[in-house]
Amino acid sequence: MAGDFVTLGENGRVVIPASVRQTLQLKKGDRLGMVVKNGELRLSTPQARLARIREIMKPYIDPSRSLADELIAERREEQRREDERG
Repeated sequence: MAGDFVTLGENGRVVIPASVRQTLQLKKGDRLGMVVKNGELRLSTPQARLARIREIMKPYIDPSRSLADELIAERREEQRREDERG
């Protein structure tokens, strides 16, 4: 895969080779994110971006905590205070 080359077509269009599409399980209509980094054009699926973000954040997240549960508890406490005020 690393050796694949494509030719820039009319209006700057690039065709992703079938072998790459099959490897990445890309289908017609799939969305791809695009970024230029260090002179390289990088394409990625939303799923790949999410997986990368999760990997980056992993050291900062305590698996014993549920942020969703904490948010719900905070909202309930705010509602209780609101109800007490009348």
